[in-house]
Amino acid sequence: MSDRQPFLEALADRVILGDGGMGTEIYARGVFINRCYDELNLSNPKLVQEIHADFIKAGSELIESNTYGANRIKLKAHGLEDRLSDIVTTGVRLAREVAGEANYVAASIGALGPANKTAALSKEVQTAAYQEVAALAAEAGADVLFLETFHSVLDLVCAVEACRATCALPIVASFSFHRGFIMGNNDFLVQPEDVVEALTRVGADVVGANCGDGPHTTLDVIEKITAHTKTPVAACPNVGGPALIEGRQMFLSSPEYMAEYSRRFVQKHARLVGGCCGVTPAQIKEVRSYLMSIQPRRARIEIKSEGLPAERKQPLPIAERSPWGAKLGKDFLVSVELDPPHGLAAPTKSVEAARFLHDNGIDAVNIADGPRAMARMTPAAMAQLVRREVEIETIIHYCCRDRNVLAMQSDLIGANALGLHNLMLITGDPPKMGPFPEATAVFDVDAIGLVTFANMLNHGLDLSGTPAGEPTRFVLGVGCNPGAVDLDLEVARFGQKIEAGAEYVFSQPVYDPERLTRFLEATADFPRIPFFVGILPLASLKNAEFLTREVPGMEVPDAVMHRLRDASTREDQREVGIRVASESLAAAVDHERVRGAYIFPPFGRYEPILRVLKESGARS
Repeated sequence: MSDRQPFLEALADRVILGDGGMGTEIYARGVFINRCYDELNLSNPKLVQEIHADFIKAGSELIESNTYGANRIKLKAHGLEDRLSDIVTTGVRLAREVAGEANYVAASIGALGPANKTAALSKEVQTAAYQEVAALAAEAGADVLFLETFHSVLDLVCAVEACRATCALPIVASFSFHRGFIMGNNDFLVQPEDVVEALTRVGADVVGANCGDGPHTTLDVIEKITAHTKTPVAACPNVGGPALIEGRQMFLSSPEYMAEYSRRFVQKHARLVGGCCGVTPAQIKEVRSYLMSIQPRRARIEIKSEGLPAERKQPLPIAERSPWGAKLGKDFLVSVELDPPHGLAAPTKSVEAARFLHDNGIDAVNIADGPRAMARMTPAAMAQLVRREVEIETIIHYCCRDRNVLAMQSDLIGANALGLHNLMLITGDPPKMGPFPEATAVFDVDAIGLVTFANMLNHGLDLSGTPAGEPTRFVLGVGCNPGAVDLDLEVARFGQKIEAGAEYVFSQPVYDPERLTRFLEATADFPRIPFFVGILPLASLKNAEFLTREVPGMEVPDAVMHRLRDASTREDQREVGIRVASESLAAAVDHERVRGAYIFPPFGRYEPILRVLKESGARS
């Protein structure tokens, strides 16, 4: 008897990661498309199970049986309709053997054929065909029925009704959405709201989108669906078609690309995330890593400050912890991001950049913590090298991605001993593509837990709440994103960070003053801590298009995009980027709560920062 949590209960507790394209993997392993892929359950079960096993190894918690085309209507074209029972039963059994007791098996059920051909079948024939497959799958031990890649709402409704009348298994009903270009209107051929209404009316337990036009369209669909239903939502796109980048057709289907979109699906409240055609185990592995950064594992450690022992000490006044702490909230401060070198590259360039910034009146440099899956010098080491040569305040980023809580405690105790008191505490992105794609994400805690932990050290307590000696002298900073996909969640987390002990905040780059105003208004009732607005001068039209298309919360307004397009040369575009950054900072300075700027050098170039500060009026 399995102790596996019922599927719908698990879906209510957490996001469940599905698998990718079974057909893609079969073809990639040498089986031509003239074969009946479903029949491979009988003639080549080893191949099918190897694919299932690769997805499970990559992190899939739910795998779909190799039965997408296993119905009497489709199998008849191959002369295999009499083998239907064997194909479905074996397909579910093969998946079950690989999934074990910890993971879920969904019986994949596709349409009976193209919509125009299915329409020629009577309702009775269609219903009987779906009921036959559903009954076989349920008897074979499936946990879920996954009705996927339907292009006709009528067909999908018929399938849901037939399955609901046949067995009690949960039903995932997924439609394949496409856009149509009619008189310049890039709208959906079938409206997501209409599909959801029809599917919930007939009793689908989970509704969603799969295949279709790829991740970008699926994100738009999920946003519409989640706004119209409380039913759990699934998002399983294919890799998508090519994008036109400076005249080139490019397929943006890397594991990192798919993973970033999956994270956006979850931020839009999708509960079941996976892939369809073209999505491989490598991409699912990357998705799993990304999801860990926004969803606590069952084993994630919760660090709470309630009920701390009376022996805890009072933190030192913030002005006594560091010169940076002494200035916070009093002056308009500027911090510039400084990347440490990667590999064994000499830190000379970074140190000289810090010297340039100090000589030009910048108050601090904040040193990023290992962006991407690259071996970079640690922020603490880089900060020490800068401090030896330059009298500028250093802020070290510290993220939850790479270390468990024991390592975090050791690192922070060491940083305090070295006099590195200014921290920016972030959850951190998961390891991305780079020379070390096998790097493992940890995420024992998220940024809120990390701030709580560092605040405990400031009270002289270790992570268990045990008195550990003299308090540390940390000045605790955090990040926020005024343009977050889910603004309500971002606002809530911002409040939790302040409650945990955050003392200042750096925002992600802002290009739309209205977004900044909206975020500041939404957080107006929180305790006031110094707010540093993020500013990143755009380097080109291509740079702006990439940020808008690929980076959540970094949408460049249409008006700015038009200005970049009107610029005739790359140099002119760069000039527009500097002017836009100056205007954004000038608008932000007018906000009472904005007490500084957090500036990202465009592609490592520091000179434009000085122009932005001067032209915005933030600095003379």
